[in-house]
Amino acid sequence: MRLRAALTLPALSVAGAVALTGTLLVTPAQAAGGVVLHHVWFDSPGSDNRSNASLNGEWVEIKNTSRSAISLKGWVLKDTSNHKYVFPNVKIAAGKTMKIRTGSGNDTTTNKYQDRRAYVWNNTSDTATLTKSNGSRVDTCSWTTRDPSDKWC
Repeated sequence: MRLRAALTLPALSVAGAVALTGTLLVTPAQAAGGVVLHHVWFDSPGSDNRSNASLNGEWVEIKNTSRSAISLKGWVLKDTSNHKYVFPNVKIAAGKTMKIRTGSGNDTTTNKYQDRRAYVWNNTSDTATLTKSNGSRVDTCSWTTRDPSDKWC
């Protein structure tokens, strides 16, 4: 009996250490539910003439890296100047991407529109930040003039 108990305690200790180590190795994006900032196109193609097509040429793409749909209701996408886009009651499907465009348009599962009449993302440098509805940060992506017109996050 004592031998069995002696073998069980070390086994439990190892299992606990493995569980703890697994928890410590989780990335911030995984801990946040699998939604990450994936790609930002901050300098829309052509001249910056504030046309709706030009405004929609700048966007932030998010990706759901998990195996299930995630609700984005109340989540916020913002820049360093605090221009905010609050997600309506929408979900992003497992493994899918969604672009949040600056201008106007009809929302779909793959494109959401901020309905703005001015650019949000600075060409020189900026940071996109995605937060949950409770304010906890999910992910950030920054760029500078070293990045020509877009940034893979």
